[in-house]
Amino acid sequence: MSTTDRTGSITVEFCGEEFVAERGTPLTIGRTGDVEIDDNPFLHRSFLQVVEEGGLWWLTNVGTTLTATVADKKGLFQAWLNPGARIPLAVERFTVWFTAGPTTYDFDIIVDSPAFTSTGTEDIEVEDSTGETTVGRVTFTPDQKLLMVALCEGLLRRSYSAPGQIPSSADAAARLGWKVTKFNRKLDNVCQKLADAGTRGLHGGPGKLASNRKARLVEHALSTRLVTEGDLALLDALDHEDDQGARPPA
Repeated sequence: MSTTDRTGSITVEFCGEEFVAERGTPLTIGRTGDVEIDDNPFLHRSFLQVVEEGGLWWLTNVGTTLTATVADKKGLFQAWLNPGARIPLAVERFTVWFTAGPTTYDFDIIVDSPAFTSTGTEDIEVEDSTGETTVGRVTFTPDQKLLMVALCEGLLRRSYSAPGQIPSSADAAARLGWKVTKFNRKLDNVCQKLADAGTRGLHGGPGKLASNRKARLVEHALSTRLVTEGDLALLDALDHEDDQGARPPA
């Protein structure tokens, strides 16, 4: 890691290590490169690059198949970075989420001298008397919220920023005590709600594997704070119902 002046610099934080991008030289992130994520065959050797151009720092997806979700720490901004796309790193701190095969990773980007400062207000989460939760423009039923928490559980319970596993539909359904058909129906409903609200990458169809859609949902839910560590209490409550023999039938 460079110990040079960091004025106007970019730092990538991954698994407790810091990597400083230098002007004139791209900082590469992938299976190999400056930031070695993991020896994962599903991960591109060179997937993302941090580079300075035109007086701004940019994050570029130089891979061919994988996408990345980029969000600020408050969940006020989110971008979906397709292969070949790039975004300016213009606010103070970002988290980048991406999934390669069955594994989801994240790392932070810290901007020393951001071009913009966020002055917005976070979406307020409201639960009404029916138990439905409204975040921003989207309202989720209790079951829909549970589904998202179950899919994100492995990442929410992990220590530090270790990679996390997204469960299969069968495993997530079993975790909730549901049949797989019920889980898939509610997954369709959640994805449709978010797609209608403008979230990309959640529609099914040719070439859209269920695992890819779940990965995109998990990245979106975590990066925009639709689910947080505090929501794990919902699953803990289910476990308590199991212990008491009180869980309702699926």
